[in-house]
Amino acid sequence: MINGDVVAQTHQVLKNLDAVLRAAGATMNDVVKTTVYLSNMAEFNDMNRVYETYFSSPAPARVAIQAAKLPKDARVEIDAIAVISD
Repeated sequence: MINGDVVAQTHQVLKNLDAVLRAAGATMNDVVKTTVYLSNMAEFNDMNRVYETYFSSPAPARVAIQAAKLPKDARVEIDAIAVISD
């Protein structure tokens, strides 16, 4: 968790997600679905500009939800489901 605007926090969240995926033997290309939680839906476009740089086309399915309050007053939180093909 870092302080900063939604752009900085989105970069950090996606770097953390990438690290978790790599530790599990996966990559961002293995992500099939994400859920993005925003404390303010008005920041969606700023978050999305960063998000698009971490996923190649076609991007995984995504749901974006405005949450009343995120842990530690975060501006963005993202969870993901990845599938590793044999």
